[in-house]
Amino acid sequence: MSEILIAGGDMRQIYCALALSEKYDISVMGFDNKYIPENIKSDIQENKKYQCIILPVPAIDGENHISTPCFSGDIYLQDIKNMLSENSIIFAGKADDKIKNFFSDYKIYDYMEREELSLKNAVPTAEGAVKIALEELPVTLNGLKVLIVGMGRIGTALANILKGFGADVTAAVRNAKGAAKARIAGIKSVCTKNISNDYGLVFNTAPSMIFTEDVLRKLSNDTLFIDLASKPGGIDFDSAAELGKKVIWALGIPGKNAPVSAGKIIAETIISILSERGAEYE
Repeated sequence: MSEILIAGGDMRQIYCALALSEKYDISVMGFDNKYIPENIKSDIQENKKYQCIILPVPAIDGENHISTPCFSGDIYLQDIKNMLSENSIIFAGKADDKIKNFFSDYKIYDYMEREELSLKNAVPTAEGAVKIALEELPVTLNGLKVLIVGMGRIGTALANILKGFGADVTAAVRNAKGAAKARIAGIKSVCTKNISNDYGLVFNTAPSMIFTEDVLRKLSNDTLFIDLASKPGGIDFDSAAELGKKVIWALGIPGKNAPVSAGKIIAETIISILSERGAEYE
């Protein structure tokens, strides 16, 4: 295929570019020079068209701006559209309605919605969450009572890591399926309705309001809460602040704690999607 452009983003996108450069002709824009490796092109020619443009996660950070935390300038949505040809395709992370509507004439793939990316991202997310806990807790994880809310991909990865530290791990689950997952992972389970005040550390992975004011009142002010759920999160942050609870809403962990791994995962996902489209994109 012709050249791929990676536009904006954090260091994940740079490492994504490096991984993709082993297979495709890659250029980047939206990064200050100090972030760009020598073997990656960044000399964007005026009026050049790209068959494929990769936007970051999240794709936009303002009304008409591409997210560019590693760039001192701006990239507007119209700038991207001007570089698209009739049959171009777009990749974006967490593409919202604004992105979809603005590029409605083009095929958009949200790589963050792909199952293989979610599975691979679970480990760097869990490792980063445990790193935060180690930095914030005044005690060791060994022997600490830890509650994980939700036994999906991230919850399961957390359970495996925390067991290795010798933590006393329990999963808060809604149903028998969740309890079965906890048993398979080798940890205890409790119904979310019966969460008690026994825990020194709580990880929430459920993207629904679990920790309401009433639930938070049951838990000790010494408990550290780390919310890994996407917006709006699973903790009533206003009530937590009023009650003196320590809550960390840890979003985008892979990009912050493991950008090399996260970038490689994005690249692998994009390669899979391009392969599915056929020989034209091989």
